[in-house]
This record gives sequence, C-alpha cells and structure tokens, in this order.
Amino acid sequence: MIKLTDAGTRVTLGTITEAQLRQLIETLEEESQEDQDYYINQATIALLEERGADASLVDLVRRALGEREEMDILWEPV
Repeated sequence: MIKLTDAGTRVTLGTITEAQLRQLIETLEEESQEDQDYYINQATIALLEERGADASLVDLVRRALGEREEMDILWEPV
C-alpha cells in the first residue's frame, strides 16, 4: 500500500495500491527518479480521468483537493 499525504498540511489523505501509484507515475510529470510528489489541480484530475485512472484514485484526489485550486501530494510506501 502507498500513503498519500497533503504536502502543505502533512495530513494523510488515504492509501492507494501499487497499481494506482503506477497510474499516477505514468500520467503525471516527475522531476526526477526520486520524485515522490505531484502537483494536483482540476486539470490534473481531468487528465487522470481521460487516461482511465482507477475511479477510487480519482475520487480520493478530487476529495483531497476539495475547494482549493491546487495542491501538492506526497506518496510513500506504508
């Protein structure tokens, strides 16, 4: 399992599977091989949906973003 955390508040957002993490890695931009954070906004969520990301992953990210315009999330193995 992989834990997702709000980079700004350090609040745990939830857990995702290895397969869902691969979907994030394949869809979103990484600055380096060691990069473990992602910038999220409404366009990011739309891109995940367009590329067929797991519905529960999209829902988790959408709930985490809430009313904010943007955020960064961190991931780490549990």
